[in-house]
Amino acid sequence: MTNNEQATRWLILVIKLPAAPSRHRVAVWRELRKIGALSLGQGIWAVPEVPVFSEGVQRALELTDTAGGQRLTLQASGRSDQDAARFQEMFTAARSADWAEFLADCGKFQEEIAKEIRIAKFTLAELEEEEQSLERLRRWHRDLTARDVFGAPEAAEAAERLKQCTAACEDYAELVFSALHSTSEDTP
Repeated sequence: MTNNEQATRWLILVIKLPAAPSRHRVAVWRELRKIGALSLGQGIWAVPEVPVFSEGVQRALELTDTAGGQRLTLQASGRSDQDAARFQEMFTAARSADWAEFLADCGKFQEEIAKEIRIAKFTLAELEEEEQSLERLRRWHRDLTARDVFGAPEAAEAAERLKQCTAACEDYAELVFSALHSTSEDTP
């Protein structure tokens, strides 16, 4: 089976959970959203049948079992080329929405760095906070890249934006260290 054939096959998860307690429904929903599963309707989810989704699907099924729910896993593909293309478009649109959210957070990160520079807040505590924010963006980018199996158009812009965030943080770090290491003799 080629990669292209694998990418056009889908796992369809049909999950029915007891109404109470709601924490089980929420846990399954969170797990499926975390892996980027496409919601097709109440309790019906789809993911491309590729290895990157296997662990998350397994966790969702285990959570369903733990909750005493019912589950059914099916393999599917589009009945026609148009159906297959539509499924892929729906999945890619969901990834595009994820990338748009990522890009918005990159913008917030860059604005935050610019603000700290503007007000000359050059402290190690602030630098550590910004480095943690950058690491969160890196993890998020890595996760989105892994599940964007069809290549949403925003992915390239997101990679470039992450590089810009990294550069901005490095520049800020240099300013922080310069401010911390300057002596009173260096100041006019």
